[in-house]
Amino acid sequence: GNESIPAYIRIANDREMLEMALVENIQRKDLDAIEVALSYQRMIDELDLTQDQMSDRVGKKRSTITNYLRLLKLDPILQTGIRDGFLSMGHGRAIINVEDKREQLEIYEQIIKNGLSVRQTEKLVQQVKNGKGSKALESKPRVSEKMESGVKEMSNYLDAKISVTISSSGGGKLSIPFNSEQDFQRIKNLLK
Repeated sequence: GNESIPAYIRIANDREMLEMALVENIQRKDLDAIEVALSYQRMIDELDLTQDQMSDRVGKKRSTITNYLRLLKLDPILQTGIRDGFLSMGHGRAIINVEDKREQLEIYEQIIKNGLSVRQTEKLVQQVKNGKGSKALESKPRVSEKMESGVKEMSNYLDAKISVTISSSGGGKLSIPFNSEQDFQRIKNLLK
């Protein structure tokens, strides 16, 4: 029912309109790290910007932009893992330090199988870089088939992707993500 709204009127050429559209897109909250990185790369390519100029345009530190852009150097399978929520940006930033694509994929498999945290992934990457290679990858405790089956059953029951972390002593921890306070209450009620 408003008769007027506060607004800014800007005259812009095609290049400025593209820049505004890209900056607005980057500011959306629902973008994953790869989408943000691709938007930054598109701005740099299409508007011929440096990372410093990008930093000014989007109001982010140059190091933040660099970290996002580095994710684009990951194997496409890992990029898909980030887009699908199997890996976080922190996992991706740790894995990018491994040059060998095969080792990157092996680390990715370990993260998925064992539900490794970012810190655990950083330690694993350090071991791989220190020459322990596949020994470091194989030495991580694995989730047994029986446990994996149980976790899958719980995930289905709770309608949440439960992750498992196994310690070298054989113990472990379950992690149950939730999307909101209502989702938390729903899961809590199912666990009663």
